[in-house]
Amino acid sequence: MENDLIEKENWLKRNWKWFLPSTLFCILLIVLLVSSTSKEGITDIAQAYSDQLLFEKAIDKANENANTLENIGKIEPLDKLAILEGNIVYSNNHNTVNLSVRIKGTKKKGKLDIAAVKKGAEWEYKKIAVRTKNPENEIVILDELQK
Repeated sequence: MENDLIEKENWLKRNWKWFLPSTLFCILLIVLLVSSTSKEGITDIAQAYSDQLLFEKAIDKANENANTLENIGKIEPLDKLAILEGNIVYSNNHNTVNLSVRIKGTKKKGKLDIAAVKKGAEWEYKKIAVRTKNPENEIVILDELQK
């Protein structure tokens, strides 16, 4: 047996399969957090997580609409990721909210748009609408803003 030197591949060549995707994921996460959320955005998302009743009642109202049931089907409860991915803007000292979150029905997916004002401990809905893409459609459940 000779005294041959066995060369090992460098660390990056051996570990690129997990290193590259995890690095890209971390960079993407940092960019998303920095670009899309300001201090207000972070508090709005936290407030939305604590206001689960806001989403539940709006989904219940949407599920009572015959047009929604025909086009999207029965809308499932929101998962935590849907709230994080949504667009949520609180104003008026967190007493007014405009939001848009993705929803999943038994037939297809869509977006739920809500505009509401807090009266005491309850939310008073000003607008609830469900949007779909294919075909592009907006189902207005409630719209007191047009009145």
